[in-house]
Amino acid sequence: MSNEKEDTPFKTCFEVERRVELSETDLAGIVHFSNFYRYMETVEHAFFRSIDHSVHETVGERTIGWPRVQASCEFFKPARFEDLIVIQLGIEEIRKRSVRYRYRFLAEDREILIAEGLMTTVCVEISNSEGAKTIPVPESLRSILQAAKESEL
Repeated sequence: MSNEKEDTPFKTCFEVERRVELSETDLAGIVHFSNFYRYMETVEHAFFRSIDHSVHETVGERTIGWPRVQASCEFFKPARFEDLIVIQLGIEEIRKRSVRYRYRFLAEDREILIAEGLMTTVCVEISNSEGAKTIPVPESLRSILQAAKESEL
């Protein structure tokens, strides 16, 4: 694979293919950088659905959410309107109250690295009276996330 990060280990546990929409491009005809953050969030949501969960759900009597506390993205090659891109998600770390994901954005042939991103989310309990407060990742979900982290497509 042609990329700037060949020494970076990456274990893919989930991926999505998507076609670049015209509205996602800038005046130069390439995907605007901000859309990569939207792509990461969209893939995270699809990943949660694939494990029969949601990033906003009721677990027992708690309403659980996953706000982002950190996100970054490095860009290597442009993606353009009508390009098919492959977005891979890997779980880099599961901590007591948070999960850090790594994303790779690849060209359709999976040979060219377009971008690579990181996103950290924190598990919170949401209540109408108190807002959101961090909580440990529920054990039932932690075991599913750990299994996904250890798997590879």
